[in-house]
Amino acid sequence: MQRRSRGINTGLILLLSQIFHVGISNIPPVTLAILILNIWFFLNPLKPLFESCLSVEKCYQQKDWQRLLLSPLHHADDWHLYFNMASMLWKGINLERRLGSRWFAYVIVTFSLLTGVVYLFLEFALAEFMNEPGFRRNCAVGFSGVLFALKVLNNHYCPGGFANILGFPVPNRFACWAELVAIHFISPGTSFAGHLAGILVGLMYTHGPLKKIMKKCAGIFSSSMHYYGHQYHFNSSGYSRYPEYYPYGQPGYSEDISRNYDAYTAGLSEEEQLERALRASLWDREADLCF
Repeated sequence: MQRRSRGINTGLILLLSQIFHVGISNIPPVTLAILILNIWFFLNPLKPLFESCLSVEKCYQQKDWQRLLLSPLHHADDWHLYFNMASMLWKGINLERRLGSRWFAYVIVTFSLLTGVVYLFLEFALAEFMNEPGFRRNCAVGFSGVLFALKVLNNHYCPGGFANILGFPVPNRFACWAELVAIHFISPGTSFAGHLAGILVGLMYTHGPLKKIMKKCAGIFSSSMHYYGHQYHFNSSGYSRYPEYYPYGQPGYSEDISRNYDAYTAGLSEEEQLERALRASLWDREADLCF
């Protein structure tokens, strides 16, 4: 695995610009903490990438299980960090305000660990069935597996919309699979098994037993816990509007909502928001980017 460049971290600068453009006060607390944590570990890695990446050989055979915790928080370079955290920014805003901060934090921790475990299982299975020991040495790093799991959740809550994948409209229920193929068509060096693991974990939550298991294990947590600052309705096109929400359980009280998130989402889907942000930030390199 290559070392990250020590030059100007353009991707990091763009990420910080994106965060300040949205406004720190507009980002829910868990989402903001994840962004800060990943930026911190990019600037101050606990270990070199080769000692923090996730592989069957290192984790299972050499019992280095701490990599399950380290791998999602480390990135290969500034552009890897930028694309992952820009995606996390919009997914976090949508999902944390829908699920609530405490439950969203629980989801992130669970998905981070479980995505790594499923990734190890996939690589081990490939090595065994294809009789190719090289799969045991494949070493993955980054938050993208968790993001694919969150993508499944986001699409689950917005089932009727469309995502723009390489210029083609794809129904939300198929968007994760289309994006999985598209990413590896554009960047063959990315971890197919890592991204697939994220999709499988997301499906385990939305269509499998994972959510029920999490509820039983959580104790004090519940999926009915909400982040009561601002709540949203979602329709087929993503963000729509504030619902009629009464903080004291009756219409006699009103909530003073001081922020209008249309100011920065403009009603766009996540993919459209990311594309617009990239083009605005990299207008002089637009011809070199492929969405």
